[in-house]
Amino acid sequence: MTMLRYPLQYHHDSALLFARIAHQPWAIFLDSGQRLDTATGMPGSQYGRYDILVADPFITFTTDEQHTVIHTREHRYTSSDDPFDLIKQALSPYQATATDLPFSGGAIGYFGYDLARKLERLESKASNTDAIAPMQVGIYDWAVLVDHRNKTACLVSHGFDPKTREHWHTLCASFDAVFLPHDAERKAFKLDSQVASNMDEADYAAAFNKIQHYIQEGDCYQVNLAQRFSAQASGDSWQAYQKLREISPAPFMSYMNFGNMHVLSGSPERFLQVMDGNVETRPIKGTRPRALDPALDAQYAQDLQTSLKDRAENLMIVDLLRNDIGKNCETGSVRADKLFQLQSFANVHHLVSIVTGRLQAGKTALDLLRGCFPGGSITGAPKLRSMQIIEELEPHRRGVYCGAIGYIGFDGNMDTNIAIRSAVYLSHNDKGEISFYAGGGIVADSDLQKEYKETLDKASSMLKVMQYFSNNVS
Repeated sequence: MTMLRYPLQYHHDSALLFARIAHQPWAIFLDSGQRLDTATGMPGSQYGRYDILVADPFITFTTDEQHTVIHTREHRYTSSDDPFDLIKQALSPYQATATDLPFSGGAIGYFGYDLARKLERLESKASNTDAIAPMQVGIYDWAVLVDHRNKTACLVSHGFDPKTREHWHTLCASFDAVFLPHDAERKAFKLDSQVASNMDEADYAAAFNKIQHYIQEGDCYQVNLAQRFSAQASGDSWQAYQKLREISPAPFMSYMNFGNMHVLSGSPERFLQVMDGNVETRPIKGTRPRALDPALDAQYAQDLQTSLKDRAENLMIVDLLRNDIGKNCETGSVRADKLFQLQSFANVHHLVSIVTGRLQAGKTALDLLRGCFPGGSITGAPKLRSMQIIEELEPHRRGVYCGAIGYIGFDGNMDTNIAIRSAVYLSHNDKGEISFYAGGGIVADSDLQKEYKETLDKASSMLKVMQYFSNNVS
């Protein structure tokens, strides 16, 4: 079947294209953070290239504690099968050859941290009042691809869904039409309460000390501890996301509209990529704040690059991920290509390493994702014991946070982030709650005050977004 491909006018800000579909249920924007800074003329993020825009999936999957609900164009049914297997089975009839684009249709959505309960036995101690679905994934037949390197844009589809071919000309015309902003017609986003954390500094200290006890007892080497921030909010979260990408552009951002649930992710971290069978993961461990003063900013960066503690933490997670991807990669193919690379973002400096491998014959991207889930950089080591400690010490379930967001294409390729720097907006009639998390890895020689401050540094961009929309909330 010949792939459909229609060229579109390129614009440096793909949000202008996505705004046409942003308010459709199951509309998703995988955003490389390349929106130009009008003051400097430079792209917001140095590290991304492609933006992917989709809507109107022809199959959707929503997983709860026990089952996955599957909607097709004609039917609705439930299954208790492994959610990863369900996605793999749904993709299998629609295989396509790779193109010059990273994505030309397939699965896009999120695999929440709590999907790990389908893989490991974990006690239920943390509050689950939000009841966020552990997984929401759609199978999309068409996508808009924006290439910021070549400054091109196009609408593509393999036409597996008959609806796409039937309405192709209308779909093309909808992206060709003169753009008219609609934000003014929607209720302005605003906070209706102060932002509050589920851990004050004393609570954080108690959890920190308990982790130190577990480390001294030999239970674990590292545990990622996070606090949850939340506020009452109302209005259109797409406006909040646009402010987030302005304040803190990053290469693995996303906006996801699931009706009464919206996800706003500003993630800088790649979890797993598969391209033509080649596997890559880029764990982040090691953080310093940015500073307005160039000399101080450079000092923070230098301090991070020379920190033996941060390098040791990073290497610990590199070893964990080498083991995880090795489950589904060819023997001898897994290696750490680069260690402790400095990457600087709007609010923080990070140490990033690159681990690569080659997928085994007969293994798929979803086998790899399942075998590595959730990412070791946001659990700790050893992974299962760290997750048990997280469940014990964090007051709320993580939901989407520290899961993965991304795509698995009809061509078998995949790219996913670690869903850090991410907020979830749960609303009904434009009123609800927005929540987000920030955390860091605790090891034997961690300093309590520095670790607590690091969580605030990581939350700083999202807190700036919240402050912008606070309207002097008392």
